[in-house]
This record gives sequence, structure tokens and C-alpha cells, in this order.
Amino acid sequence: MPVARNMKELEKMVLDRMKKELPNATKEYCHKWYNNNSDIKEIITYESNIYGIYEQFKFPYKKVQGNNILHVPHYNIPIFYKGNLVTTIHDITHILFPEYLPNKFALYYAKFMISRAVKRSEYILTVSENTKKDLIKYFNADPNKIVITYNGVDKKFRCKEKSEYEYLYSKYRIDRNKKILLYVGNKKPHKNIAKLIKAMSLLENKENYTLVLSGKGFEGYNELENLSDKLGLNELIIHTGIVSDEELVDLYNLADLFVFPSLYEGFGIPLLESMACGTPVICSNSSSLPEVVGDAALMFDPNDEVELARSIEGVLSNKQLYKELIEKGYKRVRKFTWEDCRRKTEEVYKNMLKRKLKGK
Repeated sequence: MPVARNMKELEKMVLDRMKKELPNATKEYCHKWYNNNSDIKEIITYESNIYGIYEQFKFPYKKVQGNNILHVPHYNIPIFYKGNLVTTIHDITHILFPEYLPNKFALYYAKFMISRAVKRSEYILTVSENTKKDLIKYFNADPNKIVITYNGVDKKFRCKEKSEYEYLYSKYRIDRNKKILLYVGNKKPHKNIAKLIKAMSLLENKENYTLVLSGKGFEGYNELENLSDKLGLNELIIHTGIVSDEELVDLYNLADLFVFPSLYEGFGIPLLESMACGTPVICSNSSSLPEVVGDAALMFDPNDEVELARSIEGVLSNKQLYKELIEKGYKRVRKFTWEDCRRKTEEVYKNMLKRKLKGK
């Protein structure tokens, strides 16, 4: 039984499910669709902020308690739930980068909740081998109950005709004669965007490049804006903010190169989205990223802006390498599907039910 904290989350849950079952359905068809779906019996909503004590007390325990399995898609599990539990833990960013948390309580809460989830869950799903290793290293997790369920890529991410995304040049006032570097993601410090901006300043003929930063939280993000101003790059950097799914696909197609300098990721979906759209990728050689890209991307040290700048220039100046990365990217994407994720998750559910029937 799905559980949502509010109506916005409810809508996202239903839409995500609908995309898998009916990829061509419209948003307006959403509620009619789920009401007619026999395997979704009920969706429970509750209001609570995430990452705090209140979410524990507002969780609808009585309504959920009688279910065979509760799958929580994040580490902040309901600690008073007594039934069969499976938890997905995507990463441990909050533990490895505590300096970016708002206060010490947030760190204590994250440590307690991850530790509790690791001990309490019958199965733990992770989205990478890297996260599995982190849980074993930092929380002494039992490797036998960890199952890796890699993320997939939505089919809407595809190579498009130039006429379909040309509007972006005028919308964001992008010079058609410049090479376009793209980053997609949020503004959090571990995403290492400052290092990307510093690398931009080191490019030879940097005036021939445009850096497009797309994602949550860029509006008014003073630290990045101050850095780009200090380095004299304001006219070369475009902040799009949050864009629609359709525009995101178009941005990937528009870009000449996708750059992902993150210090730590549980997986890294944007890498595969870019590959699916036929845009070559360069990324950090840290955390899960080598696991995701394989040999289909050029990797660099995320702490070295000089190496990052040389990687950008190296790919864009080498036609053979550029072509190889595109071709390898197409092949790499096919290794990660939501169908595989669903199948492995379903196997976990079945194993849990079998154990329950045997009284274990």
C-alpha cells in the first residue's frame, strides 16, 4: 500500500506508476487510471516535513500496520512500525558530508535513522554497489540482505531532430556558434559546481563556450553567482532553474558535452539520460559514477579543476573520441532499465512473503 506525505507526493507517486504502465497517458488521465487499477487498493496521505521527529509521529501506523510488506523508498523509516520492512537507501550523503547539513541534530537524526533502517529492514535495496559498500563500511550492514536494484532511464530521453530543440537558443539567448557545456542537478555543495565554474575559467578561448546549469535551486544561489562574477564568467553561464521534462530532454540534445563533477552520488541518473540523448559525458571518478558509466565516459579527478578543464577540451577537440563516447553511451544505457529494477524488487517481495509463510 503506497503512503504519501501530502497531495503533491501522492500525485508524483501516481504519475510515476502511470509512466511505467501507460507511457503515453496524459496527466489528466492520472486519477481515472489509478482508480481502475486493481493492484492499487488504497493510497494514504499524511502531512509532515521530511527529516525530523514530527514525521515519525504523524506516520499513519494504524492504517499501514496490517499489510504484508512495507517498502520505504528512503532511509527515514517509520521507527514504530512493527511489520515486515524493506528499505531503499540511495546513498549516505548526509553522513559523508555533514558540513552541508543545517545543524548537528540533522546529522544525529540521519545517523540514527540509517542505522535503524539497516538493522530493522529484512532487505535493503541500494541503487549501486558503491552504496552497498558504504553501508557495510559505515553501518556494519549485513551484505546478505542487501540487494542492488540499479536505476533505469525513461524512454523519453532520446536523440531528437535539431528542429525540435532549436527554440532553446532564443529562449536562453545562447550563441549558436559556441560550444555548449551542460550540467543537470541541484545546487548542493557536494555537486561540486564551483569546481566546474573554476574549470570554465581555465579553458583556452573560454569565450567560445557557454555553460548551462539546469536544476533545482539555482535562482538566487549567491555563492555560484559571486564566483562566476569574480572570474568574469557571468556572460558565459546560464542558469535555467527547474525545467519541464520535455525541455530537459531538449537541453541534453542541445548540449555538445555533459559535465558531471559531483563528489559523491548514490547512482547518477543524469549521466545515462545524457547518453540516451546522444550527448557525450565526462564525469568524476568518484563514488558510484565509474560503476554507472563504465568505459562510456571520460573521467577526471573532481578536486582538480585543471584536469577537468583539460578533459572538456580533450573531448571537444578529438572527433574520434567524441564519436566513440556517443556510441559507447548508447550501448551503456541499455544495461540499465526500470524493468530490471522492478523485477529485482518484486523478487525481494516474493522472498519476504515466502519467509513469512514459513514462519521465519
